[in-house]
Amino acid sequence: MISTVVWGTGNVGRAAIRAVHAHPALELAAVVVNNKDKVGRDAGELGGLGRALGIAATADIGATLAARPRAVVYAASGDIRPDDALTDVTQALRAGCVVVTPSLYTFYDKLSTPPELREPVLDAIAAGGGSLFVSGVDPGWANDVLPLLISGLGTTVDAIRCQEIFDYSTYDQEDSVRHLVGMGHPMDYQPPMLLESVPTMVWGGQIRLMSRALGVELEEIRETVERRPLDATVRTRTMGEFEAGTQGAVRFEVQGVVGGVPRIVVEHITRIHRSCAPDWPTPPDGDGAHRVVIEGRPRIEVTVEATDEDENRSAGGNATAVGRLVGAVDWLAAAEPGLYDALDVPLRPAVGTLGRKQS
Repeated sequence: MISTVVWGTGNVGRAAIRAVHAHPALELAAVVVNNKDKVGRDAGELGGLGRALGIAATADIGATLAARPRAVVYAASGDIRPDDALTDVTQALRAGCVVVTPSLYTFYDKLSTPPELREPVLDAIAAGGGSLFVSGVDPGWANDVLPLLISGLGTTVDAIRCQEIFDYSTYDQEDSVRHLVGMGHPMDYQPPMLLESVPTMVWGGQIRLMSRALGVELEEIRETVERRPLDATVRTRTMGEFEAGTQGAVRFEVQGVVGGVPRIVVEHITRIHRSCAPDWPTPPDGDGAHRVVIEGRPRIEVTVEATDEDENRSAGGNATAVGRLVGAVDWLAAAEPGLYDALDVPLRPAVGTLGRKQS
């Protein structure tokens, strides 16, 4: 059994606790929390399992790593604290851990990671013998392994479009929804996530990774952004009111240009209420989905919907990101130490989990 630590117990960490506990090759060794109110609480409670696992959450990172776990699922957010997240991950790598995380956007494509970020990670890997794999859902499997797999079913491929289409009213992460993405702010507010070059910083690695896999040279990466206001005030279950006239929807694209044409596109269409921007594409049931469209012959369209935690689509997306990461831990533990990305790490069948109930 591979002793595994879950570091962080927010939206992703809850799912990580459940995934590690369910994995037949992994053993949940510890849960690390940053919130002092969570210290001492049982991992089963924090993971939403409804029962105790006998593992008390701790804030003592040094002692946890000193116990020499083999792997760390780093689930703490990197959205507004990327430097701290990188420091945490580097610390775990120096302790010899296999680290999987969705929190370091610049590492989704290892070849385009800026040297000033990559070199400290490579130094930590060399010193400790650990490994790092960064992935998620979007960025993640929805714009790397899934579109690349589906592209292989085509005779000719003209363009690849990866879409995340979501109603964010079910998303339990208010700081990100309001302040990073801008929902509920006046239309003259500049959301940090939509600043020029930021979408490319987050999703550009996915564009580069797909181009590398497809054997094409990118000429450039472009961005487009469009925002819409709410026509009426709406109330959400998790985040309260969003007033009429404030931002209610955003649509942006990160485009990989080949031969002067956008050929590889990551598109996000995000609403705080389905009434906003009704002319934009919508998911099949109005809540949320990830979609891949292969334009070519034949034209192929695949839509993925995931639910978890009382049929919540945002929680379902988080759970698939965790599934990709936790499912890679045993493969990484058997591989040589190193820095890996989605083209290195296979997406494998769920061996040993079919019909298996969590004990």
